[in-house]
Amino acid sequence: MTVKLFTPFTVKNITMKNRIVMSPMCMYSCFNEDGMVGDWHYTHYTSRAVGQVGLIIVEATAVTPQGRISPRDLGIWSDDHIEGLSRLTKMMEEHGTVSGIQIAHAGRKAVLDGEIIAPSAIPFNESMKTPKEMSIDEIKETIIAFGKAAERAKKAGFKIIEIHGAHGYLINEFLSPLTNKRSDEYGGTPENRYRFLREVIEEVKSVWEGPLFVRVSANDYSVGGLVPADYVRITNWMKEQGVDLVDVSSGAVVPANIPTFPGYQVPLADQIRNEANIPTGAVGLITNGTQAEEILQNGRADLVFIARALLRDPYWSRTAAKELKYELEAPEQYRRGWMI
Repeated sequence: MTVKLFTPFTVKNITMKNRIVMSPMCMYSCFNEDGMVGDWHYTHYTSRAVGQVGLIIVEATAVTPQGRISPRDLGIWSDDHIEGLSRLTKMMEEHGTVSGIQIAHAGRKAVLDGEIIAPSAIPFNESMKTPKEMSIDEIKETIIAFGKAAERAKKAGFKIIEIHGAHGYLINEFLSPLTNKRSDEYGGTPENRYRFLREVIEEVKSVWEGPLFVRVSANDYSVGGLVPADYVRITNWMKEQGVDLVDVSSGAVVPANIPTFPGYQVPLADQIRNEANIPTGAVGLITNGTQAEEILQNGRADLVFIARALLRDPYWSRTAAKELKYELEAPEQYRRGWMI
């Protein structure tokens, strides 16, 4: 039987050599709080490329300074960021890995000095800052910032863009009725709450022809919040706009008790994939090759996004291959060490 984890996956004109994706995970490691790529990023990402990951999606990268989660987040709000990001894409792709980037705005979950913004003036919890409700002008400016970020990502050589619409950050805040209490064209009905993401996708696609992913939180885990069936509808809207794959996570838009266990989010990716008929990525406590292979063989997702397991083991791909009895080709420099 073919080991599906190590079969290629093609989206538009881009082919990944396998279905292992390094999930975007914030590193909070910019040296001067300027959003610039530094030595840490070159080491961190390139080591996973050497480890034979098929696609690496660089961590949430802020489209405006105000959109950072922390002061030390990566940025893509300035042309000054292009040079470092370009070097990073080249270093990853030297090892046969496809390079992706997640573009993001933290909204009310930004932990920064100064004003933060959100759809509505509701803090995440009692210990976090109350955001300013965005004006229409601020909404339009932020949408344009996502488009400019996509332009810079293209110039930096990224092959895939993922829009961050999950984990309680700005786009997720617009989507959820728990965080969006607006009474204008960006609030109220599901269609209106989707409008911000709709216009972000339109803006990005006006400058970007490559594969476009969106990460979603497919369950709010809170009474009155969004549930997976809502995200099937949202995914159908995204599909109509030309989104190529949905990266399915969950939670974090409001404080909630979330039952976590190995693969706890996989049923969400399965439901969206098979009810909206769109490729999905599964993420969330996927730790070993057998687990990843089961997801793919049973048609529950098309890609497997590995997060913490890749922090523990940069060569997780090799570990999974050994478990699945698949002969993974080693980097030339490491061949002597991998032949066991």
